[in-house]
Amino acid sequence: MKTLSCFITKTTAALAIALATATGYSAGTLTPKGSTNAPIAIRDHHVKVTINNGFAQTEVTQTFFNPNTVDLEAVYRFPLPKSASLSEVTLTMGERDIHGEVVEKEKAETIYESEKQAGNDTGLATKEGIQAFEFKVHPVKANDETRIRIVYYQPIKIDTGIGRYLYPLEEGGTDDVAAASFWNPVNDVVERNFSAEVILKSAVPIEQVRLPGFENETTTDKLNNGHYRLLLEKPGQALNRDLVVYYRLAQDLPGRVEMIPFRDDETGNGTFMMVVTPGIDLQPITGGADYVYVLDTSGSMSSKIHTLTDGVARVIGKMSPKDRYRVITFSNHATDLTRGWITATPENVEDTIQQIQKLRTNGGTNVYEGLSMAMEELDDDRATSVVLVTDGVTNKGIVDPVKFHELTKQHDIRIFGFLLGNSANWPLMRTICDGSGGFYAGVSNADDIMGQILQAKSKILHESLHDAEFTIKGVKTFNVSGEMPRKIYRGEQLILFGQYEKGGRAELTLKARLTGEDKTYRTAFDFPAIDTDNPEIERLWALDQIEQIKLRANRGEMPTGESEEAIRDLGLHYQLVTDETSMLVLDDAGFEKHGIGRNNRERAARELAAQSARNSSPAPTNYRVDKTKPFTPGNAPRIFKGGGGGGGGALPPFAVLLMLLFSGLATRLGIRRKA
Repeated sequence: MKTLSCFITKTTAALAIALATATGYSAGTLTPKGSTNAPIAIRDHHVKVTINNGFAQTEVTQTFFNPNTVDLEAVYRFPLPKSASLSEVTLTMGERDIHGEVVEKEKAETIYESEKQAGNDTGLATKEGIQAFEFKVHPVKANDETRIRIVYYQPIKIDTGIGRYLYPLEEGGTDDVAAASFWNPVNDVVERNFSAEVILKSAVPIEQVRLPGFENETTTDKLNNGHYRLLLEKPGQALNRDLVVYYRLAQDLPGRVEMIPFRDDETGNGTFMMVVTPGIDLQPITGGADYVYVLDTSGSMSSKIHTLTDGVARVIGKMSPKDRYRVITFSNHATDLTRGWITATPENVEDTIQQIQKLRTNGGTNVYEGLSMAMEELDDDRATSVVLVTDGVTNKGIVDPVKFHELTKQHDIRIFGFLLGNSANWPLMRTICDGSGGFYAGVSNADDIMGQILQAKSKILHESLHDAEFTIKGVKTFNVSGEMPRKIYRGEQLILFGQYEKGGRAELTLKARLTGEDKTYRTAFDFPAIDTDNPEIERLWALDQIEQIKLRANRGEMPTGESEEAIRDLGLHYQLVTDETSMLVLDDAGFEKHGIGRNNRERAARELAAQSARNSSPAPTNYRVDKTKPFTPGNAPRIFKGGGGGGGGALPPFAVLLMLLFSGLATRLGIRRKA
């Protein structure tokens, strides 16, 4: 009976600007020491967020000022949250706005360079790494301002009655970022105005809304039970802390099925986002366990090692004398610090704590070797939790996701991944977690860590629905993806994307096993022949398809060339910036000269019209489709039964993260290791 709980703690550079003359990069907020050019200043930074019916639109407008006497090229880099679809880029240079169109990556780079060499206004947005985006802007005029506007969409989950939205800004501490920060000090302070406006609309009542860490600077207006407006204004704010918005739904809400469709042509296919909130309160499970702590001591952990060691020391100090534990550290290679299992007596615990507090950081990050060692010497007669704490930079040893997938398949275990920070290696963790029937979640340093871990703890300590399978009959659906796990955990909300052929009556069925018994849940509803209220669903579906393609490639189920071609085609058709496509910003004449159609302009105009129509409505549309015949019998489970909220606490995130989840955690989850 084995459980593997993975904590991936990687943050990344949130914002960086570099300047270049015609011959190369020179000065900016990532400025090489000794550069003769002054950094570009960030004059204003405005964020507008609209959360409505299961997804959020984020619009970011940032104004830069070039204080130098020469025109320069600016490079603007920042992360988007997981599953976010970058849809619009607009540059304002003087009195003129120029917009972006998505084209093949190599073609976009070639055109950008040619336009730059000709001295024309141009921009280029590319995807760099896992979830970081880079914008090149040319020229940023001497002693003048340039404004950049971006728009992206992302689905929003409700977990045990709590909704969470993340706007990522925090800079990280990976190896590459640590080196860049030394040679290129970051200037991330907004000179004039920083503001964030959040419009929250919910078809079901909302009890409370909060922005942790910004309570004193935030004005909250409750317009009605499901409509809030939050305004944060803070002059001189440094762009080094994530914005997290929590909202708690009313008590005792029923389990439900919501479907947001889009179909604008009776002869074409429709697209839908289905949100399933099971009304099943799964029962708790108890038992005893062993613990394996797998600790990353690579050089990129230097800024986090204190909180890491403090947190693990606190956990080990809380263990029962009946428990056993191992401590494994890894950088270039893995080392069994405790040399096997140790009983958690007071003497052993004190000795181990002293060893942990002496840990130092250096070298690379060999996650695979640390994880492999953690899976050795497992006792089939004892429940085991393996806690992996790393920044997720797999730069030593085996780094191929296929190998990680094969490793987890050797053991019948559940893997729970918690990704702390922006642009963490979630594709790798999804490969590991999905393959084991576990789950993963993102955690920011700005989160209410206590609440996040209480949610996770609720899942680990309760039964789950096994062998879950959704089917839709009556209406032909296809390309259905999204989160379709074999297990469903307590309080978990599932988001499924798909396409449908035409409108009509459909039946949704969920079959699963619970405590050895087969369970079947059904409901019926209509797919509309025409519904044009939410055209953004198409981009979210396309991005979900791209994530599915990457997952299959990481598992070795799809050839690299085939996956790249499929991602490129989806990016071009739905105007998404991907690993294979980029967004090129030109004026109308430039697009015409290079023979590039205005597909994104047309798509964005359609989305803007739909948003204006929705915003004019005093209340959001209720998309629940199982009112007549409820899909599941009960109310959606909650963590805080009495309506209380989760607070932050004074402990560092790693300490709270580990202590809350694993001090006293003794679970027997009924999963046995394969022989």
